[in-house]
Amino acid sequence: MKKIVVLLAAACVLCGTAAAQTVKPFKKGERAVFLGNSITDGGHYHSYIWLYYMTRFPDMPIRIFNGGIGGDTAYDMNKRLEGDIFSMKPTALMVTFGMNDSGYQEYNGEDGREFGERKYQEAVKNFDEIERKLKERPDIRAVMVGTSPYDETTKLKDNVPFRTKNETIKRIVEYQRRAAERNGWEFVDWNAPMTALNQERQKTDSTFTLCGTDRIHPDNDGHMVMAYLFLKAQGFAGNKVADVEIDASEGRTLKAENCRVRRVKLKEDELSFDYLAKALPYPLDTVPRNWGAQRSQAEAMKVVPFMEEMNSEKLKVTGLEDGDYRLLIDGEEIGVWSAAEWAEGVNLAAETKTPQYQQALAVMHLNEYRYEIERSFREYAWCQFGFFQQQGLLFANNREAIEVMDDNVDKNLWLKVKRDLYSKMMLEEVRDAREKEMELLVDRIYKINKPVTRKVVLRKAR
Repeated sequence: MKKIVVLLAAACVLCGTAAAQTVKPFKKGERAVFLGNSITDGGHYHSYIWLYYMTRFPDMPIRIFNGGIGGDTAYDMNKRLEGDIFSMKPTALMVTFGMNDSGYQEYNGEDGREFGERKYQEAVKNFDEIERKLKERPDIRAVMVGTSPYDETTKLKDNVPFRTKNETIKRIVEYQRRAAERNGWEFVDWNAPMTALNQERQKTDSTFTLCGTDRIHPDNDGHMVMAYLFLKAQGFAGNKVADVEIDASEGRTLKAENCRVRRVKLKEDELSFDYLAKALPYPLDTVPRNWGAQRSQAEAMKVVPFMEEMNSEKLKVTGLEDGDYRLLIDGEEIGVWSAAEWAEGVNLAAETKTPQYQQALAVMHLNEYRYEIERSFREYAWCQFGFFQQQGLLFANNREAIEVMDDNVDKNLWLKVKRDLYSKMMLEEVRDAREKEMELLVDRIYKINKPVTRKVVLRKAR
């Protein structure tokens, strides 16, 4: 009951902020790039979005790219548009910034408000350059994305919030919205709905936040909320894996939505049929991923109604005699439900034992493997655009570059951390091998993500 109350509250919070479709769904062959800072660079939301497309639209291959670099402002993003982002050949470009642009410690000084105004004006000036370049690229569909919030209201031990920082971020998001409006671009906001979700949960748990232990970087559950909000903006609320209804008393199919049901047979205390869905259920990772992560993707289900809205694979069977019935799929026992529960409907997407869920898990893990390789390219991009570009050595990848790096590693902790990775990625052969490995993984994903016919049996429990 507590979970239902929480999800109802979440639905109320979200219904006014992300109900309408504001972003067109990606099409077959789309190359979607998410441009951002460390929240994009080290985050999972884009990978979670792609996983939705991989499982929900198995015959519609697309590509989604991580275009984030840690520490970036709009100024930094503008400097690497041509050399980094446009080189990915995007057909759709999601632009999110503001966390670094808005500044940090100075908010708690004597002129915090004035500081916020200066940072806002800087962000606008820098974004205007991005806007100018995007207007010159009509071949790229631009989507403005309001960044996830800086959480000023959560109670974190030994972490004093920067007062009014998120107010500056909200002004930046509003400027993005107006830019989208004047240019005919698309727009989606993460800031307002995530802030509302944080504050709703903080009524009963003052330490709750979707924005991580630093108030800035969402944990895996926060990234799943971001993915949910983006997919909702694309109009996928109500999009089902499948929906089946069978009248057991007559052995007749009443509904078969986004699937095919054949050979319905009824004998004594057993109902069986062949079931071929057009999609796989969305698998939810239960392991915290990434450095410092404390919460898993699956924990987002406590906050948003993703399962109810976007991950329904309902099997409803009416006309059963009273009693309990075992569900078997391809001979594997999944669970036991009463005739009354079957008449209400069982969401198979919530059952991790089903063969189709296990098939989807393989897709999820291959996608995670791909994500990890892609991250190495973002670390390499940080070296190029966060360091070598300023040294006049952008993509030099030679002995001089590594010597200049070595001269600076003791002055720059992040450079020191990335030195070993760069020493490998500077080699074209290494980059080429990793690119090929990612392509193999994507090819494999789009081979194993095709639903297959399953034998479903409901057998009365003795």
